[in-house]
Amino acid sequence: MKKVYILVALMCVTLTSYAQSITDGLRLGTTDITGTARFRALGGAFGALGGDLSAIGINPASSVIFTRGTTSFTLAVDSYNSDVNYFGNSNNTSDEDVSFNQAGGVFIIEASPSSKWNKIALAFNYDRSANLDDQFFASGIGNTSIASYFSEFAQGVPLDLLQLQDGESIASLYQFLGEQEGFAAQQAFLGFQSFIIDPEDFDNPNNIAYTPNIAGNSFDQRYSFISEGYNSKASFNIGAQYDERLSFGLNLNSHFADYTQSTELVEFNDNEGSLINEVRFQNSLRTISNGFSFQLGTIAKVHQNVRLGLTYDSPTWYTISEEGTQRISTSGNDVDGDFTTSINPRVTNVFQDYELRVPGRYTGSLAYLFGKNGLISFDYSYSDFSNLTFRPTNDPFFQDLNQEIENTLKGVSTFKVGGEYRIKEWSLRAGYRFQESPYEDGETVGDLTGYSVGAGYNWGNVKFDVAVDRSEQDRNQALFNTGLTSQAAIQRSNTAFVGTITFSL
Repeated sequence: MKKVYILVALMCVTLTSYAQSITDGLRLGTTDITGTARFRALGGAFGALGGDLSAIGINPASSVIFTRGTTSFTLAVDSYNSDVNYFGNSNNTSDEDVSFNQAGGVFIIEASPSSKWNKIALAFNYDRSANLDDQFFASGIGNTSIASYFSEFAQGVPLDLLQLQDGESIASLYQFLGEQEGFAAQQAFLGFQSFIIDPEDFDNPNNIAYTPNIAGNSFDQRYSFISEGYNSKASFNIGAQYDERLSFGLNLNSHFADYTQSTELVEFNDNEGSLINEVRFQNSLRTISNGFSFQLGTIAKVHQNVRLGLTYDSPTWYTISEEGTQRISTSGNDVDGDFTTSINPRVTNVFQDYELRVPGRYTGSLAYLFGKNGLISFDYSYSDFSNLTFRPTNDPFFQDLNQEIENTLKGVSTFKVGGEYRIKEWSLRAGYRFQESPYEDGETVGDLTGYSVGAGYNWGNVKFDVAVDRSEQDRNQALFNTGLTSQAAIQRSNTAFVGTITFSL
């Protein structure tokens, strides 16, 4: 058998490709706690503290709190666990991932003794702001067939577009439909060629109505989801301190995300009236995003032991590129006996680039220092996710999606609290965080809670810190955005083991 490795079709399908969703926007818009071990051990409550390279990503004035040049490097081991319930059937999936989580450095410039501007800080820090690795398996007896997915996309598509003409192949017609008609026509083509749907009038090339060839309301479904990737942020920072009481900072941030997702649905049925008894539908998607944002921050020493912090995060402007592949196979029985069909176009859909505006954020912080013995710190952040915006805003599909976002999402408050106690060269730490769901219903994605503990040892010019950070969040995930929208209830937890080594000049 001849082996075909790749057939790539560079195409710009219409923006109404249905490739984008609220989930895509939130993947870039929401972040979990990452960074140095000390930062994570205190739950990320560093907006009024500074003196940590990951804290620069929370408040850019943090850089000038350093008393000398410093570099740090962080490694993290993430352990994921997902408990999935689908129509009363439970499954558990777990996985581990090792990542280079943080790297950065700060350089301190001391000012003239006669100036009230005490010092200037120049810093760079890289943080993996979100780990997008995930996987789960859902299985159960569902009440909606995958046939509904293809049927909904097919309505309104002329039959003549879905039939192979002389000299046409599966690959060439799938490519043509993507280039000229868009994603919906491609889905109709897959459903028609695999016999999942049939036209109501086979003899009419202008037929635009279709019916499914899978009957009944009981379907044995098995759904696999695997994703890999990360969101990252590189911050270029400048900070200055005035009269040892006021610190100011500016970050220019470069954002980058690389995300791949693979799904497979296998569906069985023995329902009376079904032509198709088995379906295997596979999809893959890769998304690459580049973005920019800036941050302004200040830290004020209002008392010998009290620090206040305030930060403004601008919106983040992303440009997003996506590409994906599909294949489907079916088995059934008709008057001629059993048959199988496999449709594998071996075509990569390269979607037209689009833009995303992630809303900005405000953060207020308060810290109390118990001399050199320890501290307690609190951060509060607010971001309104109903302002998440896909662009160009004059595109009809994005207009509908943005309206759905406005009706579905809401403002999100995030609370973080952390404490540290020092015993000679040792430091003991603990933290807690709570982030509200961005959804009005609070169920599509639930609230996030996180707990952390950690310790560190200071040799003077070298420090080593460790932390254990655990977060939990529930969500209800639809298998598909169209047709088969049955949801899997997922309880997901992430336990991270983090180590950071820090060098001071």
